[in-house]
Amino acid sequence: MTAPTLVPDTRNTFESTIGGYTVGGRAHSLSAWFVLSLRLMMGWAFAYSGFTKLVAAEPFSAGGYLTAVAATNGNPLADLFAWMGSTPWFVEFANVAVPWGELLIGLGLLVGALVRLAAFFGALMMLMFYFGNWDVAHGVINGDFAYMLVFLAVAAFGAGRILGLDARIESYDLGGEPLLERYPRLEYILG
Repeated sequence: MTAPTLVPDTRNTFESTIGGYTVGGRAHSLSAWFVLSLRLMMGWAFAYSGFTKLVAAEPFSAGGYLTAVAATNGNPLADLFAWMGSTPWFVEFANVAVPWGELLIGLGLLVGALVRLAAFFGALMMLMFYFGNWDVAHGVINGDFAYMLVFLAVAAFGAGRILGLDARIESYDLGGEPLLERYPRLEYILG
């Protein structure tokens, strides 16, 4: 009689190699709920922020923020922010991109559609806010940096597949073949 072969349980495991270094781990089954809660928290925060900017009595204006904030706080990108704030077309672009970007990123996260794309742009916005609100009095890690990492975690864990529309979109049938199998590069914006 031969001994049974044990097949390793690979559920909830992950591994990644970058620059020759490999890290891996095994997530607890409750991790899906935490990833979902991060997606919904950031979705609500961004959707609410964008919505309130769009319906405010005074129109949203990024000009004052761009010209004043970075120049006063030792920001390493002060010159870039000063250029953005003194360039009329860029200020007009920011006046539209910030509130609508926040709203669309938030809605994408709330319904779980195009989550990786939404999370990428959310992380990019938080990176810009991080430098705009530059303050290292208590170290280089602040709320903006932490939120950027939350967006990246939401993207990395494919949070749109957890009670989100991305799971349905990825499996959409195109002539007997799921969408993601036919177009595997869509994995970079879905999930």
